[in-house]
Formats: sequence, structure tokens, C-alpha cells
Amino acid sequence: MADRVDVSIEQKDAAPQTNGKRHPNTCPKCDSHYRDDELEEALFVCGHCGHHFPVPARKRIAQLTDAETFVEEAAELRSEDPLSFFDLRPYAERLAEAELKTGLGDAMVIGQGAIDGHPCELAVMDFAFMGGSMGSVVGEKFSRACDSAIARGIPLVSVAASGGARMQEGILALMQVPKTVAAVEDLHDSRTAFISVLAHPTTGGLLASFASLGDVLLAEPGALMSFAGPRVVQQTTREKLPDDFGLAESNYRFGHLDAVVPRAELRPTLAKLLRLFANAG
Repeated sequence: MADRVDVSIEQKDAAPQTNGKRHPNTCPKCDSHYRDDELEEALFVCGHCGHHFPVPARKRIAQLTDAETFVEEAAELRSEDPLSFFDLRPYAERLAEAELKTGLGDAMVIGQGAIDGHPCELAVMDFAFMGGSMGSVVGEKFSRACDSAIARGIPLVSVAASGGARMQEGILALMQVPKTVAAVEDLHDSRTAFISVLAHPTTGGLLASFASLGDVLLAEPGALMSFAGPRVVQQTTREKLPDDFGLAESNYRFGHLDAVVPRAELRPTLAKLLRLFANAG
């Protein structure tokens, strides 16, 4: 009887291409390729090298919450174009394209749900929506999530994945930094717990605002969490940077994080923290 051969993963010699670009299901580290169902079943983690692929916001919520417990809030909010911004294309056109691509109204989904039976408010970002950039709608949604958590007396769990403030909204986007920081202060004043999870990447205005202000800070392996990327920092300082500059592991080593948690362990870790906060209350 012939040996059984696992053909579910294509190796790097046959990494598929789409219009000359790497297929989104091809691991950027080891070039292993996965079918959509395989990648989703593995929580979007490469089974060969452990690389953590980006996770769409709704799938992230499904990974974390108990079945049929999540109720979305503020789904109707949409960004406007107050500056009539135009770079290579109109901002309004980019927004419409991002909504069609992701099925989301903006780069953050908020709502209430439960993790292992423990109720919580969630604020989950989607990097696929314009690089997870924070505009006025993201800031407003996060602020509403904080208000909802305070009103219900339940912890807030956020998952950040963003390139920073949304340049197309100019100063209005930058003002979301103090707005979200003030919302977190309201959480702290009300003694409402805030657990912040940093996924790849969490940079710029997100790292400088609510993402780094949790009572507990967790990050996924290999997540870039730096105000500016390594290339920009290296060009500015003209110094060679460590290979792990800005990564979760480096930040953990320097005490900027409480833990680096692989995706498969994230749900049980959050459940344990929610249980601890509930007992403490």
C-alpha cells in the first residue's frame, strides 16, 4: 500500500502568484500555501513556521467569543470626507472600495459578547480596511465602546491592528488620539477593566493612544509595535537596528508588555483575565 502523502500545503517552489503578487494565503516566512478553509481552521497561523496571518475583524470576533453571543453596535457609522481629500484617487472612492472589500463600515467593529461565559465589550480592528487607519469613525466607535463597558460594568477587550492615523482626514484623525485617551481615562476612573491586545502591526497614532493604555497589555508573536517602522527609524538615526526592533518579543523583554500570547492561547488567556477581574469586583 502506497504511503499517504499530505498535499494540503504547497511548498515554496510552487508558491502561487496573483497578478505578479504573492497570494494572500502564502506564508511570507516559509512560503507554505494554504486553502482558505485550512487557514481559517488553523486560526490563520502557519502550521510550519508559526507565522500569524492578519485576521479579519469578524473572524477575530468569532475566534474569541462564545457562539451567537456577539451583538454589534454602531454599525451604521460611516466616515465623511470633510477635506474633499484627493491623492491619486478621491478619499470617498477609497472608502467605498474598502467597504466593498471588507464588508465593514470602517476599520473597527464594536459590540458586546461573552468569552467563556464572561461578558465583555469588544473593539476589534481590521487592517484590511485602509490599513486599519484611525479616522473619526474609529475614534468614535472606540469611545462608544468605552461608554458601553462603563454603563454595563463589564471589561473592555480591544484588538488593535493599524498603521496609524488616517491621513485623508488630517487634523480630525489626529484628534482621535486625545479623544481615545480621554475615553480610556473614563474607564480607569470608573474602575472598569481594559485588556488591550496588539496584533501586527500596531503603529503610529494607535500605539500612541489607546492601544498601549490597557490594564493588561498582550501581543501576538511577531507583531510590530513601534511608533515608526524599523526602516524609518534606521534612516533617521543612521544606526543599525536589532533584527527584532519593535517586535512584540523585544517590547516584552523591555517590560512594555505583560505577555506575548500565541493566537491559539489568546481566547483562554482572555477568559482567565476576565474571570480574575470579575472575582476582583
